Formats: sequence, structure tokens, C-alpha cells
Amino acid sequence: MTRTESAIPRLFGTDGVRGIAGEYPLDHSTVRRLGAALVRALPHDTESPRFVVGRDTRESGEWIERELAAGASGEGATVTSAGVVPTPAVAYLTRTAGYDAGVVISASHNPFEDNGIKVFSGRGEKFTERVEREVEAIVADRSWSVRAGEPDPVPRAHLEDAYLAHLRAVIPDGAALDGILLGVDCANGATVTVAPALFETLGIRTVIVGNTPDGRNINLACGSTHPDLLARTVVSRGCQMGVAFDGDGDRAIFVDHTGAVVNGDAVLLMCSRQLQREGRLKGGAIVATVMSNIGLELALHETGIDLVRCPVGDKYVMEEMIRRDLSLGGEQSGHVIFSDYLFTGDGLCTALNVLRTVALSGRSLADLAADLVSYPQVLLNVRVRERIDLSSVPAIAATMAAVEARLHDHGRLLVRYSGTEPLLRVMLEGKDHAEIHAWAQEIIDIVKQELG
Repeated sequence: MTRTESAIPRLFGTDGVRGIAGEYPLDHSTVRRLGAALVRALPHDTESPRFVVGRDTRESGEWIERELAAGASGEGATVTSAGVVPTPAVAYLTRTAGYDAGVVISASHNPFEDNGIKVFSGRGEKFTERVEREVEAIVADRSWSVRAGEPDPVPRAHLEDAYLAHLRAVIPDGAALDGILLGVDCANGATVTVAPALFETLGIRTVIVGNTPDGRNINLACGSTHPDLLARTVVSRGCQMGVAFDGDGDRAIFVDHTGAVVNGDAVLLMCSRQLQREGRLKGGAIVATVMSNIGLELALHETGIDLVRCPVGDKYVMEEMIRRDLSLGGEQSGHVIFSDYLFTGDGLCTALNVLRTVALSGRSLADLAADLVSYPQVLLNVRVRERIDLSSVPAIAATMAAVEARLHDHGRLLVRYSGTEPLLRVMLEGKDHAEIHAWAQEIIDIVKQELG
């Protein structure tokens, strides 16, 4: 008897397989079985499949790489390790070097105890949900078994030079970058192997922190989720600006010369306008998630650029960009995708595009970021017994409609259920913080009354 789809254990979340290294689903046997399932999920006409694997600096990365490779090679695949490289490097190498799939072993911005596995297709794009469900079904099918025995070391190849050459093309000849002193925080993660060399070959002077990984200090009080270290460094060393990457290098957060943080919304605004000036903004629109501030939407409209919103998650940004054939998309958190270069978030590519914008516009990062006027935002949560269509509850629907009418064109209401907890999230943006907080509380109160 076959399992129904609903009975198949879910392995993949919004960004691959995640968990505590050594515990399900990142225990030795499940990782090996997943490696085998990835090969079995390839099209049947794929002969002698080739995989490339990259990882960040976590101490668990090497054994996970060996177990995954053991499972894949047991099904006839050839697996090559790129060593410690950023996630987008694996995506790029998969697409350009003829690999059938690329695998990244990382838990991004999470602490070292966690790890994860995310997979790219031969086109260098993250696996779709349909393919992820197929892999999960193969893993759950107990009619086959994985090869036993101790895992062998994974053959290593130095592939990062091709990725660095690809990135250097972002900066045009003659761009005035020689006067910039750039603060760089590598988060003790995957960018330590490539970021210093990249900026050096471009003639950009740097002050680098977060570049002494020990297997356990990845993202520890550093990187894109802890920009205080970078901000202090930029100010104390007199840098013009700074960039902080996360553990796997697929996102970037910036600070200006005063130490003020510049997030993904501001990056999307300045880079979209630069692409528009160069005639490179395909479709006259960009993609951002439902969490991007309404200030971004209003600022884009001033220069005739449309904003297409999608659910939270860079894979949804990617899917919408591909569907509409757009050049730029991203998240407030710093995942930004430039489709001219790659269909996945790339912190280094984002950094170079921001540097390019600074150079070609002749404006400082602080000046460019000031073009974005972010509206106050309120986010309130309420526990609910069950998830039901809110429009089917007249009292809740009426309250939400009244709030939206008050906002008119000068604010935004987003009400959605949490994907992991029994919570309803109410997010409001508007001109006055106290006002929108009171309106959000109105919705919370009526939800408690009806559903809480």
C-alpha cells in the first residue's frame, strides 16, 4: 500500500531541510538516504549524474557532506566538493559547469548547532516545491535501501575562481571605486574564502571582520543578523560604507558611514532606479515580499516602477521573477536577486551592485538610502484555536474593511496565519504609529472574541 501525500513526512521547509545536526532529519542515515533520493528524483534519461556540493564553516558540515555523497554515489552519481563556498557559488557552478544538481550544506544565519541542505537544479535555481515533495516521497518509500558502509572522503575541486570571475563582471570598467574604504563582515561563514580576494582584485580597500571561523562561531555576534559589529567598525575606521553577509553568503545588509543600517528595501529602491537609468529594468517592475514596507512601493511609483508582491521566502521571489521575466527582486532581510547574473540571492553580487550604484550615481550610500521613507509598522500576534477564512466571520471581516478604508492609499494591512504556530499575525503600516497600533489592536480584539 502506498502512502498518501499527506502521510509522507515533510523534510523540506521554506529554505531546504533544516534541523539540529545529528538529529532527525539531519541524522546520518536520513542524510545518506536523502542523497540517494536526490539521484532517484532526476529524470530517468540522466546518465552518470554529476553533483557539486558546497558548505559553510559549521563543524558538522564535513560529515553531512560525506553522508550525502555516500548516498548519491551509491545510486551512480559522481559527487565533487567545492569546499567552503557561498550558496550562490554552488548555484552558479551548477548551472555553468554542467552539473545535474548542486547541494549546499548550511543553515544560513542560524547558530552553529543547526545545519541544513538545500538543492539547486541544473539551471542553478532552487528546487521547486513539486520536486521537493517528490524527493520526500522517495525517501519515505521503504521498498528500496541505501548503500551501507563507512562514507568515503569526497573528491575536492577548486572551483571558486570561475565564480569570482563571474562576479567581477558586475563592476564596469572605470567605475570610481578606488577611493572607497569598505567594511566587510563575513559572519565567520562561507564568504571568508572568497570575499577578501574579490574586493582585493577590484582594487577596493577593505577592513574585514568576522573572518576567523572555528566551526562554532558562525553568525556569533556578527554577520547580517548582528550588524552592530560592522557599524562600530565602519565608524571607528572611517569607512565610507560596510556590508555584512550571513553564514552562507546569500544575503547582505549594509551600513552607511554613520553606522546606520541600510536594509533590503533601500537596496531594492536604489538598485532598481539604477537599472532603470541604464535601461536594464525588464518589465518596469520588481518583486518584493508582503513584508516590504509600503514606503518602498510609494517611492518606486514616483519613478514609474511597479512593485509585485509575493509570499515571504526568496524562492517565491525567484519564481515570480521567472514568471514575469523581471530583473530584480528581494526581501527586506537582504536576500536580493539580480537575474542578469543569477536566479538566487547572492550577498556578494548585491554588494557589488550597491557599490556600482554608488559609483555611477556619484552619491553616498546614506544619501541613496534616504530616498526611502519607511512608514511606521506594527506587528501584533494573537493565538487562535483553528485557521478559518476570516472573510467568513462577519465581525472580523467588517473590522478589517473599516481599517483598510481608514488607511486608504497611505498605508497597508496584512493579516495572515503563521506557518509554524497557531497564531494570526496582524501587520499594519501607516503614517502615525499610535494610530495604526490602535487599529491593529481593534482587529486583535475582535479575533480574540470570535476565534481566540
